[in-house]
Amino acid sequence: MSFADLFNSGFTTRNQDHFASIVRVAYSDDIISEEEKAFLDRLSQKLDISKERYANILKDYKSHPINPPAFLEKRIERLYDLTRMVYIDHIKDSHEIQLLSKIAIGLGFDTKLVSTVVHRALKLVSEKSNYSRFKDEITKLL
Repeated sequence: MSFADLFNSGFTTRNQDHFASIVRVAYSDDIISEEEKAFLDRLSQKLDISKERYANILKDYKSHPINPPAFLEKRIERLYDLTRMVYIDHIKDSHEIQLLSKIAIGLGFDTKLVSTVVHRALKLVSEKSNYSRFKDEITKLL
């Protein structure tokens, strides 16, 4: 096995674990809404997760470890990407906020700050802020 194979394998595993964490968050209220399902479908494509692997993760998401990023910058980066996906997908109002709140908690953000972080993240994304501004603004909230 080459070094490149090891890197690709590790990257794929992290994407699958990240996706499984998002699935776990979506299932936290025991249901996946249509909006959440559509979001998961698009997210699986963006993370390059095959349809077969996607189905397996949906059935057995609890077998994947929860690995929120250890570093704040990585948490913010994932939040930025996911907020943009939710915003672009036009998930509406309370569903959007509920989904992003679950995701932010799953990423390891303090539950006391989640509402503030999510509202600010959505505002920044709606203003088409770049990642640098997003990171600075979210960091100020923490």
